[in-house]
Amino acid sequence: VCPGVCGCCWALRPRYKRLVDNIFPEDPEDGLVKANMEKLTFFALSAPEKLDRIAAYLSERLTRELNRHRYGYVCIAMEALEQLLLACSCQSINLLVESFLSTLRLLLEADRPHLHILATSFVKFANIEEDTASYHRSYDFFVSRFSEMCHSDHDDQDTRDKIRVSGIRGLQGVVRKTVDDELQVNIWEPRHMEQIVPALLVNLQQHTHTACVCLRAGSPAEQTEVCFRELLGRAAYGHINNAIRPVLMHLDSHSLWEGRSFAVQCFQIIMYSIPSQHSHLVIQQLLGHLDANSRSPAPVRAGIVEVLSGAAVIEATGSVGPTVLEVFNTLLRQLRQSVDYQLTGYYDNAGKHATTSAEEKTLQDAVIQTIGSFANTLPVYQRSEVMLFIMGKIPVPGIYPALGSPNAGFEGSRMIQVMLLKSLLQVSERYDSSNLLTALPSSFLEPLLSFTLMEDPEIRLLVLSILTSLIDRRHNAGRLTCASVAVDVAALELKEDRSSRQDNLFIRKHAQRLYRHVYLTCKEESSGRGHYQALFTLLAVVGLELANEEVVVDLIRLVLALQELALSNQERLSVFNRCGIHAVCAAFLHLLSQLGPPAALHHHVTQVKYHEVPRSTRESTVFRTLLHLPEGELKVGEAFLFVQSEISEALTGSSYSVHTERFNTPYTPQITDEDRLSKRKSIGDVVSMQIDMDPQYCPDAEQVPVCLSCLCCAEDRGGEEEEEVRRKRMRVVERFQTAPFEEIAAHCGSKMSLLHAKLDQVFDLMVRSPPSPSGLSPPRSTPLYEMKFPDLCVY
Repeated sequence: VCPGVCGCCWALRPRYKRLVDNIFPEDPEDGLVKANMEKLTFFALSAPEKLDRIAAYLSERLTRELNRHRYGYVCIAMEALEQLLLACSCQSINLLVESFLSTLRLLLEADRPHLHILATSFVKFANIEEDTASYHRSYDFFVSRFSEMCHSDHDDQDTRDKIRVSGIRGLQGVVRKTVDDELQVNIWEPRHMEQIVPALLVNLQQHTHTACVCLRAGSPAEQTEVCFRELLGRAAYGHINNAIRPVLMHLDSHSLWEGRSFAVQCFQIIMYSIPSQHSHLVIQQLLGHLDANSRSPAPVRAGIVEVLSGAAVIEATGSVGPTVLEVFNTLLRQLRQSVDYQLTGYYDNAGKHATTSAEEKTLQDAVIQTIGSFANTLPVYQRSEVMLFIMGKIPVPGIYPALGSPNAGFEGSRMIQVMLLKSLLQVSERYDSSNLLTALPSSFLEPLLSFTLMEDPEIRLLVLSILTSLIDRRHNAGRLTCASVAVDVAALELKEDRSSRQDNLFIRKHAQRLYRHVYLTCKEESSGRGHYQALFTLLAVVGLELANEEVVVDLIRLVLALQELALSNQERLSVFNRCGIHAVCAAFLHLLSQLGPPAALHHHVTQVKYHEVPRSTRESTVFRTLLHLPEGELKVGEAFLFVQSEISEALTGSSYSVHTERFNTPYTPQITDEDRLSKRKSIGDVVSMQIDMDPQYCPDAEQVPVCLSCLCCAEDRGGEEEEEVRRKRMRVVERFQTAPFEEIAAHCGSKMSLLHAKLDQVFDLMVRSPPSPSGLSPPRSTPLYEMKFPDLCVY
């Protein structure tokens, strides 16, 4: 039969075409003719070989109605295709898919928003599982069009929301259709992720900016979060980086790090959605991005660091894994760079982009907080490694690590010390170990204690806080802030327990070193109220955590030595310093006497008339205010002092009496080379050790007559000479830090030449023959190192 005749005679047309035509009503507003649709569906299922022809004719009919702008019939044709798609079995669905997808392409290419919304039928197709894969099928077009719909800027709010929701659902359908099928297009490729992820973030970002509006069901923000979580939840190990990289690029290009709220929310969704075993990959991406933005403004770096901190809190499983030290190394490097930027005032080498101290301090606080957040997710043994790692980065007296920019100078070294000690404090506050031998090994304790002798009061206070937090395993320090000679210790509800064998080994090994640094710290003139409060807290924590009979006796000896220190006129201590030492002694002995020793000791402590001492001498005043200091010298009578003999008598007859003989030997700290070395202001002073070997800085070694007047004036000249030596040291260090390399090399080369000349003279004297008695000089003998021996004599 001629096709043209079939077109004219409706009865001669194929049955499937007649069935398709019958589903369209005369008036499109009446909708799909359901009875005829059932007949078409039955025919398609009975003759599945005709399914491809039915779909092709439906697509042709839809195209014709679309060209005629008869959009009602377009919707009817699309509804019919959907019903056929859902009714078909998995074996025959491939006959229908190509026509269905081509129809969707036509709808997405149209310029009518409601047709774009109609193309969301792709989601129904995506939910159907196919038995056989189609190798030639491509979804690149749908990814592009659905992503474009997510960026819709239609004038009408409701229409814009519908288009965006349709685009988000379309992307969700593409992900579901392709993510689990290895034979389909790889949706995780960067070219696809760079379209999908920004399209989702734009809608999530708008919800963040309009957070005051309630989240409506079915809104773009809600659909975006569902789609984003599903996308990340399906990501395998090798796909995480491709999914995270577009997020970082989007936050960079839209300057969203500075706002922080959206970036934090975004990565909260990411961390909660991806498999927990892959979360360390997100941390690595953020660390790499932080390094890449090391030359960015401080608010940008602070935003990235804050996101890192939030991600670390979520990653409670501690899956940072082998990158633990890399994490802390990156954060500590950011601290050093921030210090350099703060000192120079610019965050680039060219000096074109200025920064402020307030911005850099905000960044530094964020980094320190992040270090604490990361440490809180780690097991105990890894926290010990982190503390040792941070300690290794601190400029410790006697060591010369890299301090960042050489132009930072002394102030830069001091700031780095403070920042790293604050980081160490963050880690130590979250550290909880039952064994102090592992928490405070010698490799960590010795350099830490050396900082208690630094001239900077802030550094000393940080070290005291770190020591207290590590020793205070039962968290008693917070209860000791209100302690005084008038407070009942029972009301403080302090937690006590008998010290373990490991604790006894620790205090036996490190007690004298700890006591010596406490004693020397009390002698620092720059100590303030916080230092004496910290010293009291540290001694109290030691008494609570590590006290046994021997330790209690040693602590009392230390207190008596401190009392003598405050009374001594040989030390140049101010009135405030003396009052502070007396306050520490009184408060600590009052506390210690109620923690186990006999009641006679507490009776003696309470008999000391501290209620009659001037207000500045009582610890309740010194720990809280600097007012009411007595004028002139501080004079304390014997009635206001603790007496060694009475304390020893009070302990007699108890378990402490075995160790009371130790009171006969007053406590005297031993000044070591480590203490003298630690007295420097910063690590840069280590170079000053070379001054004594440099002839231009050494005085001539000639004997000077010593007289009584010289001895009388020696003390007066001591301060001036010390100041002169300090200035010389400063000049040498400044030269080594700022002079060109060629000048330093030439200076060292000249000293080397002088050394060689002196060595030649020494060798010449060694090989020269003694003078002859006859007066004639003997012939010069050949030096041993220049003699040539026969081959038989050479091994």
